[in-house]
Amino acid sequence: MLRDITLGQYHPGDSCVHRLDPRAKLLLTIAYITSVFLVKDAPAYLLPMGYLLLVTRLARIPLRYLLKGVRPLAMILVLTFVLHIFFTRGDTLWLRLGPVRLTQEGFNTALFFSLRLVLLVMGTSVLTLTTSPVALTDAMERLLSPLRAIRFPAHELAMMMSIALRFIPTLLEETDKIMKAQMARGADFESGNLIRRAKAMVPLLVPLFVGAFQRASDLAMAMEARCYRGGEHRTRMKVLRFSYLDGMAALSMLALVLLIVGEGMLRG
Repeated sequence: MLRDITLGQYHPGDSCVHRLDPRAKLLLTIAYITSVFLVKDAPAYLLPMGYLLLVTRLARIPLRYLLKGVRPLAMILVLTFVLHIFFTRGDTLWLRLGPVRLTQEGFNTALFFSLRLVLLVMGTSVLTLTTSPVALTDAMERLLSPLRAIRFPAHELAMMMSIALRFIPTLLEETDKIMKAQMARGADFESGNLIRRAKAMVPLLVPLFVGAFQRASDLAMAMEARCYRGGEHRTRMKVLRFSYLDGMAALSMLALVLLIVGEGMLRG
């Protein structure tokens, strides 16, 4: 399961999506998330789903690699689906088992929220898969730079978010190594009830946290040894510039939002 987490990983490439300005990709991702929340019913999810498949195709990212990132959310998806399908009130009754009622409205609501969660995760994964952590840091810093007028630490915030994304794959790899080592010593992480499984995670979490703090300390010492002083008088090797590709991507996102809004108005 740990290997299935794709959030925070970068998939190198030279596609048109990779060449987009990281500021544009960050803003387009926010717009995509907004468009997903604008959808009013499950069939309308075909619009953002089709847009996501098109972007994935243009980015030359294998679809199975993108779907693999949804697997760690399987339990959350199942729980979300079950809660909505059995506890959403409706008039069209399909099945009744004592106090539990299965209705068409409950099924539609369960499908609606499950699809929303999947599309949000996949859309965010496309951003990190096509944008390096360094480019993402520069994009966040440039977008937050107007807030410096009120002494907002834009560079520091962008750096912290970039480091957090960068260390996700590292921590997952470290977790996998510790888990295998503990299993070789007889640890069992899968059998037993919920309380027993939680107790079995202690031998995994303690060395993981110790290693994470040690890595953070080593990183801080390395940055201080290189006289790192935040964004003060900092220059950039690559200057960010918008291109016609960014304009075309913005127009495509605008078309998606208009289609979703128009579809909602027609159904309303």
